[in-house]
Amino acid sequence: MIAALQCIVLDCPDPPSLAAFYRAILGGEVNRPDRRWAAGADFTTLHTATGLVLAFQRVEDYHAPEWPNPSRPQQFHLDFDVDDLDRAEQEVLEAGANLLDDNASGWRVYADPAGHPFCLLQH
Repeated sequence: MIAALQCIVLDCPDPPSLAAFYRAILGGEVNRPDRRWAAGADFTTLHTATGLVLAFQRVEDYHAPEWPNPSRPQQFHLDFDVDDLDRAEQEVLEAGANLLDDNASGWRVYADPAGHPFCLLQH
């Protein structure tokens, strides 16, 4: 092993609100004290119950991906397993997500409030 994943950092215009959005989906603690980061309005963290850490970094003049437009590609996306796809969809939409693609084969694509694509997959 060369390295261990420390966290996944997402660029966005409003780190605290995007952290709150992902907390609604994954649970966890926003801006838990951690010697690795100085959290605040420009860099906000979410420590999830599974141990994964997401971080959200303010970018001035942020431009969201336009899925599936190749001129503004998604660059990455997150996949989340869910027990009940319809219930999970309702909850992420209420939390601020936007539906991008309603795939009938057990997964759906959404955008978080900053425009990053993510998928819910029925497992």
